[in-house]
Amino acid sequence: MKKIVLIVALLAFSFGNSQAFEGKGDQKLQIGANFQDEATGINVTFDYGLGENISVGVSSSYALGIDDRLDADFGDRFDLKARFNANLGNVIDIDPNFDLYPGLSLSLKNFGGHVGARYFFSQGFGIYSEASFPLAKYSDDKTDIGYYIYNQFTISIGATFNI
Repeated sequence: MKKIVLIVALLAFSFGNSQAFEGKGDQKLQIGANFQDEATGINVTFDYGLGENISVGVSSSYALGIDDRLDADFGDRFDLKARFNANLGNVIDIDPNFDLYPGLSLSLKNFGGHVGARYFFSQGFGIYSEASFPLAKYSDDKTDIGYYIYNQFTISIGATFNI
């Protein structure tokens, strides 16, 4: 199922006529679903352009569907991240509606990296897909729920909006 959703998102990048990242002052809001091995959930991201190709932002995720063998409370399910992106859409000169952005994030649960792509169909609406991975693990203790939720590769897919 994860592969099908990712393929549909990538194929959708072949339509549209807008600008994906406009540089300093640009603001993006993303709302989507988060998929991983031990949980599924929701993800909300806000990015703010600092320069022609640099943005910073915040991201929050909440794990809704967690494997039954894990007993997770609100603190185990919630994460908040500060993030830094290098917006490369205009650097690699693909399509003005497309933005590819690798980046780093520091969260309450781990330090990690991400690679994402946005495609805008109009001036205000588009879709995004983002893959995230931990660089420094949350915990090596297998009795800790965070070990299973935050030490793994995740995929997010959803809608993105210009604000």
